[in-house]
Amino acid sequence: MARTKASTKPATAPSQPIVSSAHLVSPHSAEMSEFEFGLIVSGNAFHRWVVHCMSAAGLKDLTALDVLVLHHVTHRARDKRLADIAFIMNVEDTHLINYALKKLQGLGVVISSKNGKEVTYGPTEAGKAYVTRYREIRDSCLINALKADDALNHDIGELARLLRVLSGIYDQAARSAASL
Repeated sequence: MARTKASTKPATAPSQPIVSSAHLVSPHSAEMSEFEFGLIVSGNAFHRWVVHCMSAAGLKDLTALDVLVLHHVTHRARDKRLADIAFIMNVEDTHLINYALKKLQGLGVVISSKNGKEVTYGPTEAGKAYVTRYREIRDSCLINALKADDALNHDIGELARLLRVLSGIYDQAARSAASL
């Protein structure tokens, strides 16, 4: 029996899009399915990152939403209302934000204050310290590893703009689907 020589030719790139759900690929935009798969994978990686970064900062056993709520409550040094936090973070279920706020209050990193009927939330000094330490770790582990130059920062800014545009399109599509 003759032996054939193994091919040393490099494998070619797949001709089909890389997607999580081939049954959803539209002939009009396979790229959208590729984008959605990338969004799933990068979203999960981002959530894993924020949890590990905050854990390294010393605040353990938080979910990604807990961490993001703490960052938003600290944002611009202004107290926030529950509805405003949910609105800015584009979280429809305010119960999720409320649960995160209660958990963060229990950890002593968020405090609530009442002015008449309005309840607002802000960081405690301990919360600010954890957020500061998070930023230091973020700079060290993420920003420095990125080694971004002006061109890459421009691309990241364009990607952020595109994500905001697509967020609006997905929101409109959700409203349309809800009306069916």
